[in-house]
Amino acid sequence: WGAAAPHIGFMAVFSVLNAAILRAEISRVRKASNTRLKAEIERLRDDARSYRLLSAPAQARGAAQKGDDERLARSGVEEIHQSVLFALRLLRESLDLYTAMLLWQNDAGTHLRISELASDAPNLSEGPFLSGDGVFGAAITQRAPVVIGGLKPGYKLPYYVGPSPVRAVCALPVFEHGQLRGVLVVDRVEDRPFSPRELELIDEACRYAVRAIQNERVFVQLERAKVEQGKLYRAAEALGAATTEPGVIEAGVTSAREITSVDFAAVTLYDEAQKVHEIRAVSGDGVAELTGQRFRHNAGLVSMVLQNRHPLPYRGEYDEKRQVVFTRRVTPPSMPSIIVLPLVVHDRPLGTLVLGSRRRAAFTDSVRSTLEVLASHMAVSLSNARMMRRLEELATMDGLTGLLNKRAMLEVADQKITAARRFSRRLSVLVTDIDHFKKVNDTYGHDVGDVIIKGLGDVLRRAKRTTDAVARFGGEEFVVICEETDARGAMLLAERVREELGRTTFHAAGSNGPVQCQVTCSIGIATYPEAGSTWEELFKAADESLYVSKRSGRNRST
Repeated sequence: WGAAAPHIGFMAVFSVLNAAILRAEISRVRKASNTRLKAEIERLRDDARSYRLLSAPAQARGAAQKGDDERLARSGVEEIHQSVLFALRLLRESLDLYTAMLLWQNDAGTHLRISELASDAPNLSEGPFLSGDGVFGAAITQRAPVVIGGLKPGYKLPYYVGPSPVRAVCALPVFEHGQLRGVLVVDRVEDRPFSPRELELIDEACRYAVRAIQNERVFVQLERAKVEQGKLYRAAEALGAATTEPGVIEAGVTSAREITSVDFAAVTLYDEAQKVHEIRAVSGDGVAELTGQRFRHNAGLVSMVLQNRHPLPYRGEYDEKRQVVFTRRVTPPSMPSIIVLPLVVHDRPLGTLVLGSRRRAAFTDSVRSTLEVLASHMAVSLSNARMMRRLEELATMDGLTGLLNKRAMLEVADQKITAARRFSRRLSVLVTDIDHFKKVNDTYGHDVGDVIIKGLGDVLRRAKRTTDAVARFGGEEFVVICEETDARGAMLLAERVREELGRTTFHAAGSNGPVQCQVTCSIGIATYPEAGSTWEELFKAADESLYVSKRSGRNRST
């Protein structure tokens, strides 16, 4: 072991050093790969912007939209390069060229960058090149083809590193809609000037490259519109499936987040009769306390948007020092981009959709137009949800008292009796009838009778628990179903209702002037399972108990 110890120690040190060197090399390779990848991505973005395939810098767009745009731009740039490369190769083979290249000018007009080339030259410069350099500058300045022949050996051209081997060169300025966009340069080693026919072919290749870029730009715009339409289709589907106000609001906010990246979202609903706005839902960090806030119609953006039926602020650029969204006390988080969109149906204001982003210029023209369509869909869905709620109320609620109607009560009764049977619980049914109600109607008129019916409905509503159900069965007859209530508990409730109604004085406008009157009621009680195990049996037993109360002198519970 003594002799082996130095060897073991050496091996351990060697292993550690080897691992450290390996990790450092892996880190270096990864870093270099990432650098090359980032450079390639940035080059692609530059190409896309120079071809007008991307309409805005990437950082000014949301993550989802940025991803869609860059995917389309990447595809567009590749198609353009393939088309231009095909034209350059064809030109090179046809005219026996040494190099054929298309250079594209930056937006500032100061530099040219190689867009695509066909060449076997080993000493081509990568650029970028100054727009005023040599043959480039001559073509751009003259805005016409520049043809040079008989070049001496070693003549310096800006796109070659060192002396150039070519003897003839031609540079054509590239125009799009009258605007200079770049330069097409061709050259050859043979000392033979370019003929007029060859210049026509070069010019045709130039126009072909421009058409390829224009066609791809149209295609990308169509694809982008297709993507936006897909988002709107999904939004319309989600909104169409939502049948309640909360469901519509959730679907609308979710759809808005798919269309553009937002850091804040809120939906306000407007009570036109009261001139009051309510923040019904919010989404974002630290904004939960805004939910439920109510405020009067004012000079804020929400109020102005509903008044003008138009999104505000202009371009979605928000200045919190000069502008107010809700009120000066009720404010959204601080952010430079906010857009408030009206929710309007048939010129009737329902509320607003408020979206905010911490990115500047987040709501571009295309995004705003898409969001306006979304807001229109959302408004229609909100209106439909309110209509459905109203229809449900008409189908299940008594119009005079706001209590359940007979049809709805029968459904509730089946559910509650099933639950009582399943869990072996008591359940009581109360049937209530106003005493001498026909006499009230005959004496004071039906308007007074309606006031009394509503009054008894209010007494029952106040007396019931949240788990109880109350319905008007028709005329002056009411039914109460009490869960987990035995006969004694039902009697206590019945007496409380009877006594409160007897103490109540009703004021109404009768047929012969103002009327004050008091009434009493009789109540019948039946309890599950003693009085019956089905709704029909329980209701019949309670109804028979009611008639016992009537025959026993009325104003009592049985």
